[in-house]
Amino acid sequence: MSRRGGLAIALVAMVLGAAQFAQIRRTNPPVMGNLAAPADVSKIIRNACYDCHSNETQWPWYSQIAPASWLAYRHVMEARVRLNFSEWADYGYDPGTEAHKLEEIEKLIRSGAMPPWYYRMMHARGRLTDAQRRTVLRWIAGEQSALAAKLR
Repeated sequence: MSRRGGLAIALVAMVLGAAQFAQIRRTNPPVMGNLAAPADVSKIIRNACYDCHSNETQWPWYSQIAPASWLAYRHVMEARVRLNFSEWADYGYDPGTEAHKLEEIEKLIRSGAMPPWYYRMMHARGRLTDAQRRTVLRWIAGEQSALAAKLR
């Protein structure tokens, strides 16, 4: 290896080492009201979605090592803003919001976009089977019917 290559490796190692001092505080705010769903649906959603879309995140080991910690933190914070199962009760106050959230969940499950590939790669429980997808989609259809009746 050339002298330049050795210096480059040393520089990268120093930067990564220094980055460990810039830790992000990973938090789980209080749960305000979880999703009310049948046990089988709740288990599927909890296993596949809650690490990002709830205040009950189980922060993995790599979320303590920069720069992966920064990415994990950002992904969780953005996911909680889009959909937070720990605040599902708040969506129920406005049936239109709840209906919209259910439509989005349905669309993303049907397309296979959720859970994202990088989450499925690291978390086996995030890999939904076709049967699990059908179970959640059937539940969503029932919830949408109930909400439509409420909105009439």
